[in-house]
Amino acid sequence: MSGSALLEARGVELTIGGLRILRGISFGVREGEFFTVIGPNGAGKTSLLNVISRIYEPTAGSVTFDGDPLLAAKRTDLAGLGIARTFQNLALFEHMDVMDNVVLGRHRLTRSGVLTGAVWFGRARREERRAREACEPLIDLMGLGDYLRRPIRDLPYGIKKRIELARALAVEPRLLLLDEPAAGMNEDETNDLADWILLAKRELSLTVVMIEHDMGLVTRLGDRSLVLDFGTAITIEEPRAAIADPRVIAAYLGDESEETDDPTRTGNLAVHAPRHTTGNGGLR
Repeated sequence: MSGSALLEARGVELTIGGLRILRGISFGVREGEFFTVIGPNGAGKTSLLNVISRIYEPTAGSVTFDGDPLLAAKRTDLAGLGIARTFQNLALFEHMDVMDNVVLGRHRLTRSGVLTGAVWFGRARREERRAREACEPLIDLMGLGDYLRRPIRDLPYGIKKRIELARALAVEPRLLLLDEPAAGMNEDETNDLADWILLAKRELSLTVVMIEHDMGLVTRLGDRSLVLDFGTAITIEEPRAAIADPRVIAAYLGDESEETDDPTRTGNLAVHAPRHTTGNGGLR
């Protein structure tokens, strides 16, 4: 793994309030790879992404990005390092238009202070102009030109998801972290979003780490899948092989020889229909 991984985790542990969330997680993500993280509800997927994006401080272990220790960085340093993230819930400014929302993604790359930014003169004005010019290709790439000056609140949910993606891309990342990008989307919207994600990955030479419940999306986009269950890594394999792994099936469907009331252990893996079923597909 070492030397070939853009992102590498070794022995990552996370304990919150006495509860072990992550248990010795190790994996590497190669540059240019589309790496997915799957598992039942409560498996620790978002917690792992929160460690990588410096929201959570791990109890033990190491994470490196391009060979450098990532855990020494602050959350505010990530954009400068070339790491961007989207979240499961939309965090757009509904009263602002598309361009203004996308430009906000570049604020970590600007140098204007609070005072000059507030009065918008000198450096702040120049940086604002350059930021908008830099975002114009992203607007075109994500097919948002027809919505440019429309308030976010007036746009369909699928378009809003695309705007959020464009805002993350405004950071000019090498590594893009996606937290359930298809959450709340129907099948057509999900397929459409997948096309835009693949386009962005190809055109911008991105490495992607994605958490997702939709097995159709995972098998379509992913090169490899890390499967978590109760904070433990079960396997890292090509997505279809991972879904077919008996240990993964047991994690999702539960051991039929055991009685359990745990909702994270019952039927939400569409193993035999890994493309799309209905709505968001296999793992809701």
